[in-house]
Amino acid sequence: MHTSLVAALDIGGTKIAGALVDGDGALLLRAQRPTPAKEDAETVMGAVAAVLGDLAASPLWPGVVAVGIGSAGPVDRAAGTVSPVNVPGWRGFPLVERVSRAVGGLPVDLVGDGAAITAAEHWRGAARGFDNALCMVVSTGVGGGLVLEGRLHTGPSGNAGHIGHISVDLDGDLCPCGARGCVERIASGPNIARRALEQGWTPGPDGDATAAAVAASARAGDPV
Repeated sequence: MHTSLVAALDIGGTKIAGALVDGDGALLLRAQRPTPAKEDAETVMGAVAAVLGDLAASPLWPGVVAVGIGSAGPVDRAAGTVSPVNVPGWRGFPLVERVSRAVGGLPVDLVGDGAAITAAEHWRGAARGFDNALCMVVSTGVGGGLVLEGRLHTGPSGNAGHIGHISVDLDGDLCPCGARGCVERIASGPNIARRALEQGWTPGPDGDATAAAVAASARAGDPV
């Protein structure tokens, strides 16, 4: 019987993923649902609840002692709320309180997804052994997190290192966050694909128009 497991939630604009994780960082069980990103707040919460339900149905669940959430941002760690740019139905959504209720009052901790991946990379991955690191997420959005002097640095609100909404082109496209020319508006997965299509890129015969397909075309020498 595994004891002292953590239930992990990854909240993104495309998918909501969950896992049961042991003290060595091994993923013992995974669950996933598509994010109903265009729907209302309760519909999105329903997808979170479904992922938690899948995890809770496992015989490993009694070993869970806490829940950790990495969410697309911005987040407010002190308030326990999230306002993901790519999930408009959630603005100041009380995710920590709702998850806590769903898991019977277990302790729940929230950070931005960039901070979560940074913690993981510093513990088990590419940033091991380094005192200072910036780790990036390039997905539906672009996030980031910081390790400074050997410790995860989340900042007071949990968003430190979230480089996706730094403006790198002041006259650039309007971003859903309200600024112009954000890193995310240029370089996230969906925006890489959008910009390639606008510039004349043609998907292959399978019709795959994702950023992964753009990358494959680039590797194959497509000039666009």
